Amino acid sequence: MGQFVLSIERCYKLLLAHKKEVSMKLVSIALLLVLLSLFPQSIFAASGNKAGHLFFIERSKNKNLVQYDIRLGENSVPPDLRPVNAYWILENGRREELNSIERKYAYGIARQEKLDKDKFKVMLAAFKGLEIIVEKLNDSFKAVVSIHGRESILQKIYIKSEETQAGLPRVLYVELFGRSKETGLPIRERISAR
Repeated sequence: MGQFVLSIERCYKLLLAHKKEVSMKLVSIALLLVLLSLFPQSIFAASGNKAGHLFFIERSKNKNLVQYDIRLGENSVPPDLRPVNAYWILENGRREELNSIERKYAYGIARQEKLDKDKFKVMLAAFKGLEIIVEKLNDSFKAVVSIHGRESILQKIYIKSEETQAGLPRVLYVELFGRSKETGLPIRERISAR
């Protein structure tokens, strides 16, 4: 707490030394930034519904991402039904829900099954052959998959595609990016489209 008071005093004295050039608005913003940097979690901790990022899908088509999160309720416990949620993060940073076609045939979650306390099996609509186990590891939830035959923490799926003459996407390959669960080293695998 002593460092906190010193930081505010130092910031305030610096700003007062240049008070002719600095407005009160800037002083307020500076103090708010100091407070937020010291307590980044506390403002959001009161919310009962939190989410933990698991992994995302990046596509060659554009910079929009599909983000997969685990929903957390009281005491950071996921609900038994539909613990994993998918949604768009658009190029401009806005969040948007998947539409019904995207949910059913592409990026949605086809199946979620509770295996144990803090452990779920998730299957994506377009990747039914990819078994994703969401489990609690070191106090946070992770998506675990097999990458090159090794249990790995999934971080990203990359989809390389091109448009056909009909305007529909044709997937050329999919890459899984993660970290080996055993060693923590980066690992990736390219899966060619059939």
